[in-house]
Amino acid sequence: MLSLKDRIKLLEVDLLGIPPRISVYHDLPFAILRYDPAQEWQVRRQIDLLSSRVRSRGQEVIMISLAALLWEAIGKSEGLDTLFELEKEMGYAVAEGQVTTYLSDPDWAPLPELLANRLRLLDPDKHIVFLYRAAAMGPSIYPMSRLLDEMHGRTLVRTVLFYPGTMEGTAGLKFLSLQGREPTGNYRVKVYG
Repeated sequence: MLSLKDRIKLLEVDLLGIPPRISVYHDLPFAILRYDPAQEWQVRRQIDLLSSRVRSRGQEVIMISLAALLWEAIGKSEGLDTLFELEKEMGYAVAEGQVTTYLSDPDWAPLPELLANRLRLLDPDKHIVFLYRAAAMGPSIYPMSRLLDEMHGRTLVRTVLFYPGTMEGTAGLKFLSLQGREPTGNYRVKVYG
């Protein structure tokens, strides 16, 4: 298995290649950089360094926090006070399920729509997006494989999802390396794992 720095270097080469080599499908220009959840702070530093190198090559990097999108969805829905009350009355699992509904149901603030709205204003030839803070969607709020499936055909902007988890087999990813969780995979995106 390659080290984190080696995977980032490989990602950088593929991201800046002409044509870019991070994805198989032009209408799903996503890649996943997998890292051990214990490396969160190291990865954030590496993201900053990678951003600087990419910018020096004439591309503009846009950082999008999945945690910020989560809070935006909650704010656009019923708000934190409602969730606090729900958790007090029904428990954490029910409150977590309600947040999943906010992020999934078109009547609330679906995560793919929030992300697509951010990407819609970007130029695929000029911008590269780094999606980070995916751990905010844990332990079971919103699967990253589902987000990638739902983004198919919604953007042409190269996007890298920084994914905290472990690699299981050749393409399975276990989010946050949680015990007892089955690995999932999205076979339509390249995983730098």
